Amino acid sequence: MVDIESDGPIPGDFSMICFGAVLVNEELDTTFYGKLKPVSEQFNPDALAVSGFSREETMSFDDPEEVMPAFEQWIKENSKGRPIFISDNNGFDWMFICWYFHHFTGKNPFGYSSRRLSDLYCGLEKDTFAQWKHLRKTEHTHNPVDDARGNAEVLLHMKKEMGLKIVLK
Repeated sequence: MVDIESDGPIPGDFSMICFGAVLVNEELDTTFYGKLKPVSEQFNPDALAVSGFSREETMSFDDPEEVMPAFEQWIKENSKGRPIFISDNNGFDWMFICWYFHHFTGKNPFGYSSRRLSDLYCGLEKDTFAQWKHLRKTEHTHNPVDDARGNAEVLLHMKKEMGLKIVLK
């Protein structure tokens, strides 16, 4: 489960400020957290404010050329088979992670596809507009590790209580 925070709407023109990942298992204690120095001079102050960081703070964050290979290694060490990218809003989160992987490592270990947590839930409920965020146990704080953990809790709920089949290969 992955979550990101950014300082704007698209990667490249704007920057991914931080991201978190949580391995989906019963413990939810295997995590990755990266804070990244901006790759662009552009930023939207309102978007950046969601992250809780100032522009000045982000300028001292780690170089993406170091963070992305470390995340790739974390994925390799904690995945069995092909890792699956799942997030609350994969349209947004995915494009940043994919862009950063391709620009800073040359490839994306998640491949070319992703899953949206909400769509999985709506499918199980057979309701396009089903609401699921109340199932999070961890508060949604915009710290991406907290948010990824809360989303992973929902995925585990869907497995235990709703019959979602999760096969770890």
